[in-house]
Amino acid sequence: MTNKDFDKNEMPPMKLNEIDKKILEVLLEDARISYTDLAKKIGLSRVAVQSRINSLIEEGVIERFTAVINPIKVGVQVSAFFNVDVEPKYLDEIAEKLALHPAVTSLYHMTGPSTLHMHGVFKNAKEMESFLLETLYSTPGIMRVDTQMLLKRYKSRMGLKL
Repeated sequence: MTNKDFDKNEMPPMKLNEIDKKILEVLLEDARISYTDLAKKIGLSRVAVQSRINSLIEEGVIERFTAVINPIKVGVQVSAFFNVDVEPKYLDEIAEKLALHPAVTSLYHMTGPSTLHMHGVFKNAKEMESFLLETLYSTPGIMRVDTQMLLKRYKSRMGLKL
C-alpha cells in the first residue's frame, strides 16, 4: 500500500444525477439485488442500470461490494476503538502498516497531534492484548495509545447515505 492509495478521496467528485442516487440508495440496502429487479424499482431497463453501475464503479463512486458480517455470530467477542498518537515523521509508515493488519476494520487520520483513529475486532481479550503488545506498543513512532472497548452496539452502518 502506498501513499497514493490514501489519496482516493482527493479525486474531483462525480456529478450524481437523481437516477444514480436512487441506484446507490437501493444498493446500500441490498447490494445483491439483480439488475432486473433494480431496474424495475427505479424505472429503467436492465441494460441501463448495468451501464450506470459500471460507470459508478469506473469513476470510483462504488469502491466495492461486500457482505456485512455479524461479529458475534463468527466468534468475534471484542470490538475496540484506538486513538494512536504518532510522531509526524512516522505517520504514513505506521498507517500503512496498521491498514494491513487483519484485525483493523477502519483507520483514519484525525485532527490533533498526528492521531490515528482505528477500530479493530478480536476473538477475545487475549488476542486484543497481543495486538496491543506486539503491534502497537512495539512500533517505533507510536507515542501513546488510548483504547476503548465497545460494550454494546446500537447501530452500525456500512456505506454512505446520500
